[in-house]
Amino acid sequence: MDLQTRILIVDDDEGIRSLIGEFLAKHGYETATAADPLEMRAMLAAESFDLIVLDVMMPREDGLTALRALGPDAPPVIMLSAVGSDVDRIVGLEMGADDYLAKPCNPRELLARIRTVLRRRAVAPPAVGAETPRPRAAEIDSGDCLNFAGWRMDLGLRLLFDPTNAVISLSDGEFRLLRAFAQHPRRVLTRDQLLDWSRGEDSDHYDRAIDVQLSRLRRKLSEGEGGSDIIRTVRNEGYLFVPSVVNPGEK
Repeated sequence: MDLQTRILIVDDDEGIRSLIGEFLAKHGYETATAADPLEMRAMLAAESFDLIVLDVMMPREDGLTALRALGPDAPPVIMLSAVGSDVDRIVGLEMGADDYLAKPCNPRELLARIRTVLRRRAVAPPAVGAETPRPRAAEIDSGDCLNFAGWRMDLGLRLLFDPTNAVISLSDGEFRLLRAFAQHPRRVLTRDQLLDWSRGEDSDHYDRAIDVQLSRLRRKLSEGEGGSDIIRTVRNEGYLFVPSVVNPGEK
């Protein structure tokens, strides 16, 4: 494990911060802790972290509010919450969390989730000005893909490539929402349909949550070449995935 992989643990319970920090340190991660979102933001401004473990239930400012305030350049976030209902998990994921885990959790499960999120983010584009080349489509391909308007969505690897073959980093929720669009192209989809296809028919329907998710997805699509008009709003009806979609694996 790379000892420079740094994780920030944000929780108002000192015992939980210490327990998680010590466990992750034993597995090769460098950890730091913050008692509340205010301290978290101060640490993010002063230091660099690869991932945040963020508690939901905190006094004064809760974790979901803190998550919403994080900028686009923030590290990936895994939410922890004593309230582990499907509704809370869905809202957290819709708001941009990369994963959501109910408390009390097995530290080994948290470790597995951290490793999964970090692996997924390892192929994300480097910071502006970095010299590390972006992954190219020819180098990464599971064979299970959807192609549209020069873009490629790799369903097996759960990665999205823009027309220049650069990887566009998506959270798990954003990926599932884009998959729902790409599997139902060129037809107007309502919020309820998008929730059914991206979360399952048993999910509660939160119009504001899907709006947040769509906003994040559109912004990330606009970062790639030709992505400004892939998802179009149809007034009073829903959303339209504009380009046609091809699955090269289908015969």
